[in-house]
Amino acid sequence: MTPVRVRQHVNPLAKKYQTPVNPLDWEKIYIQPNQPLHLDIGCAKGRFLLKMAELESNWNFLGLEIREPLVIEANKLRGELGLTNLHYLFCNVNNSLRPLLSSIPQKTLQRVTIQFPDPWFKNRHAKRRVVQPELVTELANYLDVGGEVFLQSDMEFIAREMCDRFAENPEFQKLHTDTWLAENPLPIATEREIYTHEKGEPVYRALFIRK
Repeated sequence: MTPVRVRQHVNPLAKKYQTPVNPLDWEKIYIQPNQPLHLDIGCAKGRFLLKMAELESNWNFLGLEIREPLVIEANKLRGELGLTNLHYLFCNVNNSLRPLLSSIPQKTLQRVTIQFPDPWFKNRHAKRRVVQPELVTELANYLDVGGEVFLQSDMEFIAREMCDRFAENPEFQKLHTDTWLAENPLPIATEREIYTHEKGEPVYRALFIRK
């Protein structure tokens, strides 16, 4: 498959990304829609979720990505591999999370990952970052009790901001006393995580639970 070339960063506040997605028909997407659901926000090329779906067939996996060409390519590869517990969706998560999650089978959302999101370094661009208080609130509304949120970034200030926003919400509790997790609790690493380790640079990780 020829790699798709897309812009590395997309402004989620741009007009073209302001239309929320419609609720999904989960029974048409997954063979077993009542399996536990793992939601990956900002899934990029989707290779992490692809490997997770192959490894954990008793889970369903949904990747959200704002760069549509990546979603088209990821769904094509998923179809070629015949994975019926995996789907990718083109959307702006900051305005589409509520209509998307409002239709999921009750208590199926069990795990959320937000990994290496675009940092948007300038303060005036901070509203473009994916983890906003509104997103945390929506996840608190739909993540099942005991469900987990795993965060990681190679930018410490972004990791701290994400952690602070989940810690500020009374529905979430960090699962470790150290500032950062030393190891990834998931069995698959993202391409960015592997690349960062190969450069000898740190990854900042945190794990929260829905109380």
